[in-house]
Amino acid sequence: MTKAMRPVIYQLFVRHFSNFTTGGVPWGTREQNGCGSFEAINDAALEAIARMGVTHLWLTGVLRHATQTEYPGLPASPACVVKGLAGSPYAVTDYFDVDPDLAVDVEHRLAEFRALLVRCRRWGMVPMMDFIPNHVSRCYHSVVRPELDFGVCDDCSRFFNFDNIFYYLEPCNSDKPMLLPGGEFEPERGHGRVTGNNAATWAPGACDWYETVKLNYGADYRHGAPFANALPGIMATGTAVPHTWRLMDAVLRYWQGMGVGGFRCDMAHMVPMPFWSWAIAKARLRDEDVLFLAEGYNDHMKLTEGDVHAALMQAGFDGVYDGAAYEGLRKLYEGGAWANDLEKFNRPESPLFVGGVRYIENHDEPRVASPGYWGGVGLKVVRALMAAQYGSTSSPVLVYNGQEVAERAEGPGGFGGDNGRTSIFDYTNLPRLQHWTNGGLYDGGEMTVSEAALRDDTVRLLPLLQHPALAHGSFYGLNWANQQTPGYGRDDGETISGHRFYAFLRHFRKAKATVLVVCNFSPDHEAVTHVHIPRNAQEWAAKKPGSYRFCNLLHPEEEPIICDATQLDASGLPVTVPAGGALLLEWN
Repeated sequence: MTKAMRPVIYQLFVRHFSNFTTGGVPWGTREQNGCGSFEAINDAALEAIARMGVTHLWLTGVLRHATQTEYPGLPASPACVVKGLAGSPYAVTDYFDVDPDLAVDVEHRLAEFRALLVRCRRWGMVPMMDFIPNHVSRCYHSVVRPELDFGVCDDCSRFFNFDNIFYYLEPCNSDKPMLLPGGEFEPERGHGRVTGNNAATWAPGACDWYETVKLNYGADYRHGAPFANALPGIMATGTAVPHTWRLMDAVLRYWQGMGVGGFRCDMAHMVPMPFWSWAIAKARLRDEDVLFLAEGYNDHMKLTEGDVHAALMQAGFDGVYDGAAYEGLRKLYEGGAWANDLEKFNRPESPLFVGGVRYIENHDEPRVASPGYWGGVGLKVVRALMAAQYGSTSSPVLVYNGQEVAERAEGPGGFGGDNGRTSIFDYTNLPRLQHWTNGGLYDGGEMTVSEAALRDDTVRLLPLLQHPALAHGSFYGLNWANQQTPGYGRDDGETISGHRFYAFLRHFRKAKATVLVVCNFSPDHEAVTHVHIPRNAQEWAAKKPGSYRFCNLLHPEEEPIICDATQLDASGLPVTVPAGGALLLEWN
């Protein structure tokens, strides 16, 4: 895999993906509800994932984190700093270790993880993992690299100190208790620390990230974005570099040395941009192809005065979460938006056109097939959503395990509650994905007809994202030219088209490659209509007058649609698109 390829990332939550235990109970233990393992992600699984067109495998929940499950030499964390029984994988207790839950032989858990990395590479996929730079668990302690433990030499009497790892609450005394929603956390008596979401309080609330503590990158976060100007530059070395920077570089170096080729960086906008420029540059000296993806939001405790996405891309990231495009799609079903409104998310001049990570699901968002979200029709329209979301830009694509079979977050829960998400805090499973994993055979032997059909359509779509027009081409929206086209996504009583129908062109001039993408967002009605492609759009796509063939890339066995350039301009290309479906037509 080279960087010339468009990244297609499959998020594999290890605890869930390779858990073959069916049923289970809410708040169940590991023994009751089961748990996936590194070893169970075998060659059969990886071959099947690779054949989906996946270039990068994001192994989620790998780092050792706070949990209520005990192992020899690894005592359970205090219940007051653990969400659920399994615990949040974003409350890391050792950056240099992996979760013992995921090992067959706990003593050799790192060797089992290393073997999985080798298997990923063998099937042509780059293994990725989480990098969580903003916070760690309140009970962080490294058993693998104790010489690199966090906060050992901190001056706990000061809220901020350049080389402190944490921020300490004031006043500092021996009697003040740290009161968490689940009870007092005795280790922080007298020297409480700021939570991961910047709550500087001795009694964080249930909605705070109370189980975590914020890391200090050499500046007082209370001063906001301007402090970044005082931080070291990309060439800084030695003690001029804050202690936390050096520790985090050691973390990245450690996992890169083990074979990890990419990092999904949690809440990257809450960390100073100068650190990212420095750390990514150092990581690329070790591996020039290492992939860095950022979870970053413009409206959430950002540490830059301008646009977060542009700042993170400038700092060296290959991709940043495109939350606006995701929310724009959901608003088609939850906010009254029209397909016409999607144009604003696909502007080629935006830094997100090539760098905005496109997704329909991830572990923080509700399942698209969950009945309580996406207007209750996500299962019916997921094919159209994927074609629109993945096909309209050249950016990285993220697919969450279970999405390909319409997982609905029906496994046993607990702390995660009933919120349409597969709980990341509990021992649970993916009932519909289990129909495909089939006890470790990974052959789909238990899939229903509808699950098999969706997985087949996903397998057809994802490899097409490497088509030159979709991987590198520019964007030309066609809804503006079809607002008077009959049958073009217009509900009864509407006088303008484009409510539930979306069409656009992608063209890569260098390869003379053009693809027309047509999406029917109606959950119930087949669309029999025309797509008007005006002459200026034809010229944009370097098409001269003449007759053209439009070949169905998803179903190449079908007869192509033949249409003259004059007809495209006048009456449009005749198309029939099933409810909730899409066409990807190569324009030859």
